[in-house]
Amino acid sequence: MIFDEASQVRPVEALGAIARGKQTVVVGDDRQLPPTSFFERMAQGDDEEESQTADLESVLGLFSAKGAPQRMLKWHYRSLHESLITVSNHEFYHDDLVVFPGPDKGKEETGLIYRQDPDAFYDGRGRNKAEAKAVADAVMEHARRTPELSLGVATFSLNQARLIEDLVERMRRSDIATEAFFAEHPEEPFFVKNLENVQGDERDVILISVTYGWTDTAKGKPKLPMRFGPLNNDGGERRLNVLITRAKRRCEVYSNFEAADLDLRRSKARGVKALKTFLDYAQTGIVEGSEAAGVGHDSPFEEAVADLLNRRGHDVVAQVGSAGFRIDLAVVDPDKPGRYLLGIECDGASYHSARSARDRDRLRQQVLEGRGWTIHRIWSTDWFHDHARELIKVEIAIKRAKAKRDMPSAPAAPKIPDPIIRTEKPPSDLAVPVSFYELAELSIDPRSGSLSEVASYKLAELVRRVVEVEAPVHVQEALGRIRTAWGIQRAGAEIRRRMNRAVSWGAERRWFRKDIEGFLWLEGPGIAVRVRRRNETMPRSLRDPARIAREEIATALVAEVRESFGIEEEEALTRTARLFGFKHRGPKITERFRDVLDGLLEKGGLIQEEPYLRIPHENQS
Repeated sequence: MIFDEASQVRPVEALGAIARGKQTVVVGDDRQLPPTSFFERMAQGDDEEESQTADLESVLGLFSAKGAPQRMLKWHYRSLHESLITVSNHEFYHDDLVVFPGPDKGKEETGLIYRQDPDAFYDGRGRNKAEAKAVADAVMEHARRTPELSLGVATFSLNQARLIEDLVERMRRSDIATEAFFAEHPEEPFFVKNLENVQGDERDVILISVTYGWTDTAKGKPKLPMRFGPLNNDGGERRLNVLITRAKRRCEVYSNFEAADLDLRRSKARGVKALKTFLDYAQTGIVEGSEAAGVGHDSPFEEAVADLLNRRGHDVVAQVGSAGFRIDLAVVDPDKPGRYLLGIECDGASYHSARSARDRDRLRQQVLEGRGWTIHRIWSTDWFHDHARELIKVEIAIKRAKAKRDMPSAPAAPKIPDPIIRTEKPPSDLAVPVSFYELAELSIDPRSGSLSEVASYKLAELVRRVVEVEAPVHVQEALGRIRTAWGIQRAGAEIRRRMNRAVSWGAERRWFRKDIEGFLWLEGPGIAVRVRRRNETMPRSLRDPARIAREEIATALVAEVRESFGIEEEEALTRTARLFGFKHRGPKITERFRDVLDGLLEKGGLIQEEPYLRIPHENQS
């Protein structure tokens, strides 16, 4: 038995399943939310006896209390910028998480961003109208500018969540162009929730409305009550921990007060203390008691590399990142000081302390490059043997990183380059006019990222390009062209799900039509018969008779019968198979083609006058 999100599972709900298993694995985080007991408290009478295990909130607590062996999973993958997890790592996990830094030093596109509006007053009833309006405006701007990124809104109160939701609904009605965004991201749809309901959710961008804060009083000076909803309750710090770790790329915090405004002498709640730390870090980028970037070199080797690069005019920062993992050296982009241009890894102390070569080489570099870094490695033996040559290599890497940076950015809804089509003349000895099957070859921008991360509307555009060349084409063939463009041999369940969603997305917008057998069509002229030749460029799947549309087979059968002015059934099937490039008529071809022929006879597209197939008299012309 495996329990995920085990901090949310009550022991009484788990014991029956545990009793039926031979082994149990419990995965969870005791620093996140326990099962909600609100409705349970309402149902219980005041005189009901307390359970002897009432203090065990979850099955996770039960196993911990029983002394089950534990292992902490330390590598944190979700956050694409270290600022999104730094406070949680420090406050709740004792800086034990391995957090990978992002190259966006200035947090221009990723990271934790603080937005304060001192004139957005809290109304004392769980709402902050001005702050709600600012958040709703940010939602609509996101829908217009970055629809490819998923989005969620989290608030400190339920009333504020409802207010923001109402505002967004009104704005959507007056801006129909944004509906494509709200229909996008079926796996991660847009949401507005309060902090009690966001555990388990994650989005590219999260907007947080603190809601509470300064109140506007008619008598004069505004007041700042030290009340922040559920954060003041026991376990409020766990609610905050869940809330501030939902974002993958960017988190924007909206508040009407600063961290310095919070007087911790007026509240002993740990949740309020954690909020002060979070807001202070969002404003300053510094967590008290935590080391910042540039804390010093890890070894004399790294110091020597940095010194020579600084002499050459490069701005080099040492030990970039937060606790758990740091990039040894990072070169600041001279044209964009808010970003790092190049990360340099040296085989110093941190390298040799890695548990395995797999950790220190392949996996770490993959994670860093996935966050946008360009990584260059210097080996100490090469450096001490010929440091001048290694410096030249670094300079070349810097120039390449600049060239990569200067490549034009893809537009929000990029146009896919026109497909490259191979065209040749068909064989001249065939009586029925045919053409060779033309394959669409898609050019993919190398910066598009992983196929599993591409938005559905972009995948749908690629499918449409394939359909424009190959229709009627089976949906699996179209998806195969996209996989080939990305260099993927096989697609996992997630990629298949995303690509099927893209097909549905395109079909809903009538870019193409999908029939019951899974063939994709364009509205247009009649159907051509196409030869599937056996050669190195033709996918073997195209020679599967199930991948030839019934309508295309029917067109070929009718054309053969018309050309012959009457033909026996077996001969018609053989000659039709030859039209498609099949030298021999195997059982699969025979079954598929005969099934189409039976359909033609049943519907009157052909008639049978023993022993010949003929065209109906009204269709002779």
